[in-house]
Amino acid sequence: MGRTFNLKNLASLNTLLLFGVVAVLLRASGGDEIAIFATSALAIIPLAGLIGQATEEIAARVGSRIGGLLNATLGNAAELIITIFALKEGLVELVRASIIGSVLGNLLLVMGLAIFLGGLRHGIQTFDRRQAAMSATLLILAFMALAIPSLFDHTFVETEEFASELLLSEGIALILIALYAANIAYSLLAGEAADDGHHHEPQWPLPRALGVLAFATLGIVVMSEFLVGTVEPVVEELGWSELFVGVIIVPIIGNVAEHLVAVQVALKNRMELSMTIALGSSLQIALFVAPVLVFISLLFENKLILAFSLPEIIALAAASYVAALVAEDGESNWFEGLMLLAVYVIVALAFFLLPEARA
Repeated sequence: MGRTFNLKNLASLNTLLLFGVVAVLLRASGGDEIAIFATSALAIIPLAGLIGQATEEIAARVGSRIGGLLNATLGNAAELIITIFALKEGLVELVRASIIGSVLGNLLLVMGLAIFLGGLRHGIQTFDRRQAAMSATLLILAFMALAIPSLFDHTFVETEEFASELLLSEGIALILIALYAANIAYSLLAGEAADDGHHHEPQWPLPRALGVLAFATLGIVVMSEFLVGTVEPVVEELGWSELFVGVIIVPIIGNVAEHLVAVQVALKNRMELSMTIALGSSLQIALFVAPVLVFISLLFENKLILAFSLPEIIALAAASYVAALVAEDGESNWFEGLMLLAVYVIVALAFFLLPEARA
């Protein structure tokens, strides 16, 4: 899902890497857990940006098809790593919430902010209606696939034993991964994923790109362990619910760098690429990251079932439907962006005030 990282903006983000050093020092000295949570979260932001930039540099050298596949695979690497550590710690509700939160963040916050600011500067902006409509249709399909095990969970599990619940999630996960692979293949063969009107020229030598990718990935692994290890104390001390942290906080931390890119290109009147980033990242979470996490969870004691709470399903349905409406005409304006942002604020407020217990 095509991205273009501005090295100047990335350099300004990289100053946040200092928080990684602070987080390590705090952890080593047994410092305040809220401070460790905050500093490790801030350090993940530039590390995610470095993964994106390194991936872009490598992709520019290996050809459009392999590069597109590489971008698609590593597009949400930061959040995938965070959620794997959360699964390891048994925080399954946090992982489920972050899956929903990532889709909501991309469809409402990122797309809304990009359309709003781009519209204020350029008025009515246009994008490829056909590609946006296809992505929106896939999102609706993904919502239906995620809603089905949730429906079974609420209907049968609370009243009687449903022994095949995990098997149902695994089957749906396989179907979603196959569908995602087919979507990538179709996009690459059609030339749509590789050609968004911008051709990135490599700016780093290949060894540097590989080194930065390895460094950033290792850094996110360490910071994710710190972050996840302090979630429960933070939830306790600040009074936040684990649901709110998963739906709002974790997705923002893992995707800030990519979010900034979507807004930046919208301000440059390249709404085509901005929509590709927002919709593409949402699809990647729903069709690839969530199913992969189902199988990764088999390695741990607590298994991930694709059964979400009723508020999560309602929020996902609303976001998918509103995003599809915005994408259907191939045009956007600042007021549409404002409406998306308003829906996101309403959802965030609801999850902030929602009690911890699942509906």
